[in-house]
Amino acid sequence: MVENDYVMRLIHEMVKAIIKLIFDIDEEQPQLAFSDTTNRDNYNKYIELADRGMINEAENLLYKNRDLDNPECLKEALLFYMYINDFSDEKLEQSDYSRVEIKDGIDNVLQDFGYNGFAGIGMIDELFKQ
Repeated sequence: MVENDYVMRLIHEMVKAIIKLIFDIDEEQPQLAFSDTTNRDNYNKYIELADRGMINEAENLLYKNRDLDNPECLKEALLFYMYINDFSDEKLEQSDYSRVEIKDGIDNVLQDFGYNGFAGIGMIDELFKQ
Protein backbone atom coordinates (compact mmCIF):
# COMPACT_ATOMS: atom_id res chain seq x y z
CA MET A 1 0.00 0.00 0.00
CA VAL A 2 2.77 2.44 0.90
CA GLU A 3 4.54 1.66 -2.38
CA ASN A 4 1.31 2.30 -4.32
CA ASP A 5 0.89 5.65 -2.56
CA TYR A 6 4.45 6.51 -3.52
CA VAL A 7 3.83 5.54 -7.16
CA MET A 8 0.63 7.62 -7.20
CA ARG A 9 2.47 10.67 -5.84
CA LEU A 10 5.35 10.14 -8.25
CA ILE A 11 3.03 9.95 -11.27
CA HIS A 12 1.08 12.99 -10.05
CA GLU A 13 4.19 15.10 -9.55
CA MET A 14 5.71 13.98 -12.84
CA VAL A 15 2.60 14.91 -14.83
CA LYS A 16 2.23 18.17 -12.93
CA ALA A 17 5.83 19.10 -13.82
CA ILE A 18 5.36 18.15 -17.48
CA ILE A 19 2.19 20.26 -17.72
CA LYS A 20 3.99 23.17 -16.11
CA LEU A 21 6.98 22.84 -18.46
CA ILE A 22 5.00 22.43 -21.67
CA PHE A 23 1.98 24.63 -21.02
CA ASP A 24 3.05 26.86 -18.11
CA ILE A 25 -0.11 26.06 -16.16
CA ASP A 26 -0.89 24.61 -12.77
CA GLU A 27 -3.27 21.68 -12.73
CA GLU A 28 -5.30 22.91 -9.75
CA GLN A 29 -8.30 23.82 -11.93
CA PRO A 30 -7.90 21.73 -15.09
CA GLN A 31 -11.12 22.89 -16.74
CA LEU A 32 -9.71 26.43 -16.81
CA ALA A 33 -6.57 25.17 -18.54
CA PHE A 34 -8.21 24.84 -21.95
CA SER A 35 -8.23 27.68 -24.40
CA ASP A 36 -11.21 26.34 -26.32
CA THR A 37 -14.53 24.84 -25.36
CA THR A 38 -14.16 21.75 -27.57
CA ASN A 39 -11.14 20.53 -25.63
CA ARG A 40 -12.76 21.44 -22.32
CA ASP A 41 -15.91 19.54 -23.29
CA ASN A 42 -13.87 16.53 -24.43
CA TYR A 43 -11.95 16.50 -21.15
CA ASN A 44 -15.20 16.66 -19.18
CA LYS A 45 -16.57 13.68 -21.18
CA TYR A 46 -13.47 11.61 -20.35
CA ILE A 47 -13.79 12.48 -16.68
CA GLU A 48 -17.50 11.67 -16.63
CA LEU A 49 -16.86 8.26 -18.19
CA ALA A 50 -13.98 7.54 -15.80
CA ASP A 51 -16.11 8.49 -12.81
CA ARG A 52 -18.70 5.96 -13.99
CA GLY A 53 -16.02 3.24 -14.06
CA MET A 54 -15.59 3.37 -17.82
CA ILE A 55 -11.90 4.28 -17.89
CA ASN A 56 -11.07 2.15 -20.92
CA GLU A 57 -13.93 3.70 -22.87
CA ALA A 58 -12.77 7.18 -21.86
CA GLU A 59 -9.23 6.40 -22.96
CA ASN A 60 -10.46 5.00 -26.28
CA LEU A 61 -12.46 8.19 -26.87
CA LEU A 62 -9.44 10.28 -25.92
CA TYR A 63 -7.36 8.51 -28.58
CA LYS A 64 -10.16 8.76 -31.14
CA ASN A 65 -10.48 12.53 -30.62
CA ARG A 66 -6.73 13.12 -30.52
CA ASP A 67 -5.23 15.56 -33.02
CA LEU A 68 -1.43 15.41 -32.96
CA ASP A 69 -1.28 18.94 -34.40
CA ASN A 70 -3.26 20.33 -31.47
CA PRO A 71 -1.30 20.66 -28.21
CA GLU A 72 -4.60 21.03 -26.34
CA CYS A 73 -5.17 17.31 -27.00
CA LEU A 74 -1.93 16.52 -25.20
CA LYS A 75 -3.14 18.67 -22.32
CA GLU A 76 -6.45 16.75 -22.28
CA ALA A 77 -4.60 13.44 -22.11
CA LEU A 78 -2.14 14.44 -19.40
CA LEU A 79 -4.87 15.93 -17.22
CA PHE A 80 -7.03 12.83 -17.78
CA TYR A 81 -4.23 10.49 -16.65
CA MET A 82 -3.51 12.73 -13.67
CA TYR A 83 -7.18 12.61 -12.73
CA ILE A 84 -7.54 8.84 -12.87
CA ASN A 85 -4.22 8.41 -11.07
CA ASP A 86 -6.02 9.76 -7.99
CA PHE A 87 -8.45 6.83 -8.08
CA SER A 88 -7.94 4.14 -5.49
CA ASP A 89 -6.42 0.84 -6.56
CA GLU A 90 -9.80 -0.76 -5.89
CA LYS A 91 -11.62 1.65 -8.20
CA LEU A 92 -9.02 1.13 -10.92
CA GLU A 93 -9.32 -2.63 -10.55
CA GLN A 94 -13.14 -2.47 -10.68
CA SER A 95 -12.75 -0.49 -13.91
CA ASP A 96 -10.35 -3.12 -15.30
CA TYR A 97 -7.52 -0.60 -15.28
CA SER A 98 -4.18 -0.26 -13.47
CA ARG A 99 -1.45 2.16 -12.50
CA VAL A 100 0.81 0.52 -15.08
CA GLU A 101 -1.73 1.47 -17.75
CA ILE A 102 -1.74 5.05 -16.47
CA LYS A 103 2.04 5.19 -16.74
CA ASP A 104 1.93 3.57 -20.20
CA GLY A 105 -0.76 6.01 -21.34
CA ILE A 106 1.38 8.96 -20.25
CA ASP A 107 4.40 7.46 -22.02
CA ASN A 108 2.39 6.92 -25.20
CA VAL A 109 0.88 10.38 -25.46
CA LEU A 110 4.17 12.08 -24.70
CA GLN A 111 5.86 10.02 -27.38
CA ASP A 112 3.04 10.58 -29.89
CA PHE A 113 3.29 14.34 -29.39
CA GLY A 114 7.09 14.31 -29.71
CA TYR A 115 8.03 14.66 -26.05
CA ASN A 116 10.24 11.60 -25.71
CA GLY A 117 12.61 11.05 -22.84
CA PHE A 118 11.03 13.09 -20.07
CA ALA A 119 12.84 12.44 -16.80
CA GLY A 120 11.00 10.41 -14.21
CA ILE A 121 9.24 7.96 -16.47
CA GLY A 122 12.10 5.44 -16.32
CA MET A 123 12.10 5.74 -12.55
CA ILE A 124 8.44 4.73 -12.48
CA ASP A 125 9.23 1.75 -14.75
CA GLU A 126 11.77 0.55 -12.19
CA LEU A 127 9.18 0.68 -9.40
CA PHE A 128 6.83 -1.57 -11.35
CA LYS A 129 9.59 -4.15 -11.89
CA GLN A 130 10.15 -4.58 -8.14
